[in-house]
Amino acid sequence: MNASPSRNALFHPFHLCAPQTLELLLTRYDTVHFRDYMALRLSPMMGLTAYQDRMGDDHPLLVASGRLVQGYPVSGPLDDTAVAAIDRDLSDSRWRSLFHEGLRTDRRFQRGLFELTHAMRIGSSLVPGPAALLRLLEPDRATALYNGALVQRLAKPTLTLEEAYQFEYGLALLKTTAAQVYTLRLARAHHLIPVTDSHTHHVLLSRTLVREGIDVPHEYVGTHVGTVSSPVTSVLHE
Repeated sequence: MNASPSRNALFHPFHLCAPQTLELLLTRYDTVHFRDYMALRLSPMMGLTAYQDRMGDDHPLLVASGRLVQGYPVSGPLDDTAVAAIDRDLSDSRWRSLFHEGLRTDRRFQRGLFELTHAMRIGSSLVPGPAALLRLLEPDRATALYNGALVQRLAKPTLTLEEAYQFEYGLALLKTTAAQVYTLRLARAHHLIPVTDSHTHHVLLSRTLVREGIDVPHEYVGTHVGTVSSPVTSVLHE
């Protein structure tokens, strides 16, 4: 009898996951792979701070056994192919609608993009988190023109308050779609199954795969331990 093919997961879009998520993934997959923290460089003068922590720091035995794999770099400037993929997401009205709805209703999605528990720095101003969120959730932002070049142009220290809100929303868009680009690159290069415990990230990736006609199985691990979606591929249509 032939052995079952190995199933190897790529957790996305974050470089860390909750202990219960890791426990569940290890019951379903032979190996679980993690990227490093994504620190994008938006311009020669501006980039995001990189965190050096890795999932394996607290699980050295899993790393030594090969069940937890880490060390995939996803930082630095975006190449032309990545920028083109990002712009396709940002010009897709359905993808943008899913993003904005997730930002409006999914608290975990919000927290992954914005620090809203205290005052948030918007340009040169400190704005209370709830007030900043109200501005970021203005309906017009869901349909406003965005692309990678615009976000890079806004990545400068001198902005008006409205330009700063425009930048913060655009940066959230950029980080979300750039993480997808790296997810697909890593999954295809290393024959991994993208898996997430974030519902909004799952539906956004599903939308991109359908639009692009990319056939990559991917799975969603629900918020309740044991709740896992069946494998989804881009052959499914909405």
